[in-house]
Amino acid sequence: MQSLINTQIRPFKSEAFHNGKFVSINEQSLKGKWSVFFFYPADFTFVCPTELGDLADLYPEFQKIGVEIYGVSTDTHFTHKAWHDTSETIKKINYPLVGDPTGTLSRNFGVMIEDAGLAERGTFVVDPSGVIQIIEVNAGNIGRNAAELLRKIKAAQYVAAHPGEVCPAKWKEGDKTLKPGLDLVGKI
Repeated sequence: MQSLINTQIRPFKSEAFHNGKFVSINEQSLKGKWSVFFFYPADFTFVCPTELGDLADLYPEFQKIGVEIYGVSTDTHFTHKAWHDTSETIKKINYPLVGDPTGTLSRNFGVMIEDAGLAERGTFVVDPSGVIQIIEVNAGNIGRNAAELLRKIKAAQYVAAHPGEVCPAKWKEGDKTLKPGLDLVGKI
């Protein structure tokens, strides 16, 4: 399988439940801003609401750095609304919940579990030009951490704004970066 890192996202059109309305989203909707596609297996499940709630808690921090979150499952946008209306955790979500009942988005991002018709727990960070910069895929029984995702996005934004610099392990905003070069070889 070929990596999707540094590839352009493929065209798509999906319906989402967002702020009490149904809205259309496509690849053009993403242009000019950082985006996260946060795939999860299904609504009305167990690990999924804990992850989506964690993202909801930090959503204002993502917004401050110009990032939009898109929660995506193979459920419909109607199911997302029903889940929103019945779950206290999901009610606090202010980012779009995207329906992918045909599996187009899940297949485009390589996270479709074909025999189940569900998406893997995949996280994809897309830069303002529509290029995938970060990929993380977890087994279905392992939840993700929104704070770590936020840290990684800040690193991606930093290196995008500072060509020639790289962020080392555990880098946090304000920490020193590295400038790869011959003088660093064997000194780290």
